[in-house]
Amino acid sequence: MSFHLRFILSLLVALGLRLALPSLAAAQKADTTKRNAPIRNIQLENVDVAPGAVDTKGWLLLDKDIQLELDGAVRNLYNFKYDKAEKQFRSLRRRYPNHPMPYFLLGLSQWWKIMPTNIQTTLHDRPFFAYMDTAIVKAEKLYEQDNRNYEACFFLAASYGFDARLNAERANWRKATVSSKRSLKYLELSKEANGLSPEFLFGQALFNYYAVWIPDNYPLLKPVLLLFPKGNKQLGLQQLRNVADNGVYVGPEAKVFLMRILNNEENNPTAAMPIARSLASNYPDNGYFQRFYALLCFNEGEFRECERVSREILDKINRGFPGYEGISGRYATYFLGWLMQNKYKDINKAKEYYQRCIVFAESTNETSGGFYLYANLNLARIADKAKEVKAALRYYAVVRDKADRKSEQYREAKAYLKKYKKG
Repeated sequence: MSFHLRFILSLLVALGLRLALPSLAAAQKADTTKRNAPIRNIQLENVDVAPGAVDTKGWLLLDKDIQLELDGAVRNLYNFKYDKAEKQFRSLRRRYPNHPMPYFLLGLSQWWKIMPTNIQTTLHDRPFFAYMDTAIVKAEKLYEQDNRNYEACFFLAASYGFDARLNAERANWRKATVSSKRSLKYLELSKEANGLSPEFLFGQALFNYYAVWIPDNYPLLKPVLLLFPKGNKQLGLQQLRNVADNGVYVGPEAKVFLMRILNNEENNPTAAMPIARSLASNYPDNGYFQRFYALLCFNEGEFRECERVSREILDKINRGFPGYEGISGRYATYFLGWLMQNKYKDINKAKEYYQRCIVFAESTNETSGGFYLYANLNLARIADKAKEVKAALRYYAVVRDKADRKSEQYREAKAYLKKYKKG
């Protein structure tokens, strides 16, 4: 399953949907006999409101001194300086052992150790779930003491939401569904504080956008979404921009979603580019941000910048930077191979980079298409042009096996293999 589709499925679960499509039923295995009742009568308003007469004493989200103190820690987190960030988060935990914030931030640090691998690594799952569970326990106690503690609702919605997302990635559908339903419950409650801080808008922004986008792109889910409040896609984007521009703790996370939405869902890479450039510039040691920025530069024809960033990625992989691994290497080597072939006309270097791209792809099991497919295709064409038929046959055989059967790449590979009686 592609990363993009897994991402969409995890968001479906994060909205509290049961994945009831026939094609997905088998993935739920034994859990198909245990169905939780759908959420009903949820009223997520589209107006930012500021609650009156709410006691915000002790709310760390609104504490300016804490915001100033943790600004550097958040920057360290998103710049993959995990040790430095976690040291600051643990300092906060020593001073506020009964508050959910330090545990949530420590869990978020684990999440960003998982993200660069396209959610493949499971090494950090246990500490991630442990921190989010603790954040939930601490927040529940605060909410039990005061049911107008919207900060507690925020951390409950956020912690349950992240728990649901990773469980969905791991195909733990029952756990993901339970957590997502609870996340949506506390998201609805925390909306009362939307006017107090942009942090509170993050969950509602995503809901507003995807509640419209999902049925537009997955028509079979429309009947399921009738159980939920209507979204407002443009308002969701507006709210997401607000959080991205003004959020202290979830601002970077909002930028990541906004960048991906504009590029992937809205098909507007031009609008996504300044966000990607800002993230790559402000967090230059974040491999995920760098490879996304390199991708946009490549697609938008900014080849000089693409080359610079791609070389940086490979240098940081060679130097063992955290968060720089095979997936980022696959991006960088493909871009450099293409540039060597088409811009610099250096065929030997192009071949070297394409071959390294194939090795990176195989090392991370990302061989279903994409860069892996096109690296093999370009190597096949280079070999054919050099009259190296044996090598061309080897690469075209991979293209035939990996390409969509209706694609031009498949037809090209089949024709070549047939010509040399290898089809």
